[in-house]
Amino acid sequence: MNVDGKPYRTIWLADDGRAVEIIDQTKLPFELVTLRLESCEDAATAIRDMWVRGAPLIGATAAYGMALAMQGDPSDRNVVAAAERLMETRPTAVNLRWAIDEMRSLLEPVSPNARSKVAYIRAAEICDEDVAICRHIGINGLPLIIEAAKGKPVGAAVNILTHCNAGWLAAVDWGTAMAPIYAAHNEGIMVHVWVDETRPRNQGSSLTAWELGQHGVAHSVIVDNAGGHLMQHGEVDMVITG
Repeated sequence: MNVDGKPYRTIWLADDGRAVEIIDQTKLPFELVTLRLESCEDAATAIRDMWVRGAPLIGATAAYGMALAMQGDPSDRNVVAAAERLMETRPTAVNLRWAIDEMRSLLEPVSPNARSKVAYIRAAEICDEDVAICRHIGINGLPLIIEAAKGKPVGAAVNILTHCNAGWLAAVDWGTAMAPIYAAHNEGIMVHVWVDETRPRNQGSSLTAWELGQHGVAHSVIVDNAGGHLMQHGEVDMVITG
């Protein structure tokens, strides 16, 4: 998705091919700050302190955390230690456990000398796979918005209510529940998003509204309890949420 007209992912390999860079989501929406992760501990901190949020992005960060761990110490002992350190950051996160198990099962049979290269390749693949999955959520959800648009007066937008953040900031790109909205916008369909603020962490007002605005999608932030009022008055055509 775009930020100031420039396409971004939420996590990417640095120019040196070793470190990993992320968007610090704790600074949004007031400033765009990118951070450099250079170790497994950095990746663990990013997950634990919510510099990165959202199940898909947490999984991708964990995968790169395992790769970073193999840089300095590709021993059997460190494969286990890195996995355990990353797992304790968000022990209930399904994507986190999946990514760590995926990396462990890949690395353990491999010679220690090859583990760093193999880990970086697989971490990049996990990111690319997530982008493809989310893009296809958008492709599959787009017909629903197209159908809703047919019933609207000429020049009227499809009003979509969403909650929390299930956009590209929660994934590597596109997002999950937000992907159809971006797909519709990119196809030139007029959409307007009612963005629940999503207390207590305000992921809607801080993250969803920011990313929609950066990509040029019309939206309005509303208090969480306003959704029912808008539905009563026919101002919501559909709800898409994570």
